[in-house]
Amino acid sequence: MKKNIRIGTRGSQLALWQAHHIKSSIETLFPEIGVDIITISTKGDRITDRPLALVGGKGLFVKEIETALIENEIDIAVHSMKDMPGQLPEGLVIGAIPERENPYDILISRQNKQLADYPANARIGTSSLRRGSQLKAIRPDLEILSIRGNLDTRIKKLQSGEYDAIVLAAAGLRRLGQANEITQYLDETIMVPAVGQGALCIETRKNDAKIVPIMEKLDHGPTRICVTGERAFLKQIEGSCHIPVACYGRIREDLVILTALVASEDGRQVVKRQISCAAASPVNIIVEQGRLLANQLLENGGKQILESLNSNDR
Repeated sequence: MKKNIRIGTRGSQLALWQAHHIKSSIETLFPEIGVDIITISTKGDRITDRPLALVGGKGLFVKEIETALIENEIDIAVHSMKDMPGQLPEGLVIGAIPERENPYDILISRQNKQLADYPANARIGTSSLRRGSQLKAIRPDLEILSIRGNLDTRIKKLQSGEYDAIVLAAAGLRRLGQANEITQYLDETIMVPAVGQGALCIETRKNDAKIVPIMEKLDHGPTRICVTGERAFLKQIEGSCHIPVACYGRIREDLVILTALVASEDGRQVVKRQISCAAASPVNIIVEQGRLLANQLLENGGKQILESLNSNDR
C-alpha cells in the first residue's frame, strides 16, 4: 500500500509552486510515497492593507501552518526561509534546507532604469523595512513607498504608474518563470538580503522517523551551512520584520562569508560587518560565527539603533 505524506503550505501562487516543487522531488526520490498538498490560510495572507512590520512581522506567514504540524494535521511544512522566526516552537525542527535559489533583491523598473539612474523623488515601492532602510541609505533623495499584494498585484501597480520601480526578492520571480521582468540584481554590496532569502525551509516534527530519511535526501549541505550562520545571527540579534536587519552567507574558496547589517529606518545610520570561517567547520562553529557577527554589530552602533527603533515603537 502506498504511503502518503501531507505537505502544509500557504495558498499563494509562489507558496504553491514551492510546495509542488518539494512534492515532485519527494515523489522522484521515493516513488513508493504519495504526497498530498494542504493549503492553510495564515494571518499574513489575511492582512493585505498594512505593512507587515505594523502587524507582527516574522511568523505571520507560518504560525497557523506550524500549529497544523504540531497537531499532526500535516507531516511537513514548506515555508520561505526568510519568513521563519529565529526561534521555532517546541517539538519542531528544520528538517531540510534544499538548494538555494538566487538570494538577491532585484529592481523592476517601469522605464528600464538602474537604481543609480533614477532622478530625485522617484517613487520606489517595497514591503520591507530592511529594503526601505537600505534604499534610503544609498539614495536618500528617493521616495520609498509601501507596497503589498502578491507578485502579479505589485507588478500591475508598477505598470499602472503608482510607482517608478519596485524592489522584490529575485527568487520568487525566478521560480515563477518571470525573471525577464528583472531590471537589476542588487547584490550584497548594494543591499544585504534577508536572513534565509532564496532558501526554502522544510519544517518537521522532531524525531519523526518516517520523515527523517526524506529530509536527508532533500537537504543541501552548502545552503544549510550558510543559512545556519544567518539564522544564528538573527537569533542573537533578536531580529524581526520590525527592525531593518540583514545577513547573507555565501561560500567562496572554501570559506563561508557572512555579511550583516543593522540600519535605522530612515537609512541615516548603517552598521555593516563581515566575518568568515572555514566552510568545513562544525555546525557549532558556524553558529558561533553568526552570533559573533551579531555581537560585533551591536557593539559598533547596532545596539543604539535597535534601542532607538524599539523606543519609537512604544
